[in-house]
Amino acid sequence: MLRSRTTDVVIVGAGHSGLAMSHALGGCGVDHVVLERGNVAERWRSERWDSLRLLTPNWMTRLPGFRYTGDDPDGFMGAADVAAFIAQYANVSGAPVRTHTTVRAVRADGAAYRVVTDDGDWVCRALVIASGAFSRPVRPRFADAVPAGVPHLHAHDYRNPAQLPAGRVLVVGASATGVQLAQELRQSGRDVTLAAGEHVRMPRLYRSRDIQWWMLESGLLDQRIEEVDDAERARRVPSPQLAGSPSRTSLDLNTLQADGVEIVGRLAGIRDDRAQFSGSLRNVCALADLKMHRLLDAIDDCARTIGEMSVAAADRPAPTVLPAAPRLGATLGRDIQAIVWATGYRPALEWLQLPVFGADGRLRHDRGVVDAPGVVVLGLPFLRRRKSSFIHGAEDDVNELVPALLAQLERTARRSFWRAGLIAAPSL
Repeated sequence: MLRSRTTDVVIVGAGHSGLAMSHALGGCGVDHVVLERGNVAERWRSERWDSLRLLTPNWMTRLPGFRYTGDDPDGFMGAADVAAFIAQYANVSGAPVRTHTTVRAVRADGAAYRVVTDDGDWVCRALVIASGAFSRPVRPRFADAVPAGVPHLHAHDYRNPAQLPAGRVLVVGASATGVQLAQELRQSGRDVTLAAGEHVRMPRLYRSRDIQWWMLESGLLDQRIEEVDDAERARRVPSPQLAGSPSRTSLDLNTLQADGVEIVGRLAGIRDDRAQFSGSLRNVCALADLKMHRLLDAIDDCARTIGEMSVAAADRPAPTVLPAAPRLGATLGRDIQAIVWATGYRPALEWLQLPVFGADGRLRHDRGVVDAPGVVVLGLPFLRRRKSSFIHGAEDDVNELVPALLAQLERTARRSFWRAGLIAAPSL
């Protein structure tokens, strides 16, 4: 029987967020361990499609005390490159990672937490949840109504077009993943239909600079969650229609239609083998165009402020152009031969057996401070800032969450000293 081991802090997940926290705790002299179910950066190794690249340029790829130093700063790392970058960071920072260690449960154990793994238990005084926001694929409820003869898979399981049979493919979802997969499938010679709901349109380049440069320079990526009107909605905004291609070209519904992709409205349901598409496509696209122009207006204001108006004229993308009457339905098996669900993810936290979930099943937290003593979460979209889920966004969030962990360690230490009769009763 494996004995229980003790440490001050257990970090669940050895992706970029968990390792950034490990670096900070190590700098504070805090004893901790990082538990990872696979290898370091496992999801980048085994849960990404073959051609995926980061949406941020290489020069933005950095972690505390470590950054990209290659010869292609304006390029975009592929999944294998990201995995190698994060693994190198783990080695350089000396993170105490235990790979191939799956967390089965986390339970309260008196004033501590018991972390149950397939390699024995750990008892700790504080816990960091860094297992990622994109853990469990989400499909709409009506996905079960897809006819048995029509193959369908989530983007989580998609690797390349060869996985799909011949015939037209329906891609459901028009965020970054959906538009990239629709383009790849079309370029492979397939007929493609893209079902587009709410989306965020954004040019790859604006005024001759990468859009992410402007987002950073203007302060938009540093915008705090307290500054937005509706925090929960801000956290659910889809990822922008961007692709990290070597050509640095924009990717939007106009680009896809020029390539021959059919655009239809949001997939609203499936009934009697018939896919039903929403009739609100034109309104959805008009709203995306409006928001894009508001973003570019803000960037123009930034360019005036920093004296960059002369960099290049503001070349605004053309309005989204749609067919006069996008079709409202298609028969699965006849019109559509396969489906790819680009419908997002949610965190997989079934192992967290603490009373920290709301009625909607979501983790209760205040900007990363979970509703349990000494528990914090990292890596969620717009956790504290708009950049929170980006690799380079981990450092600031970590720096602000470390004090919550240190305070918990101080409280529990004082309780221990009090029980041992070494100090007066602490304020509990």
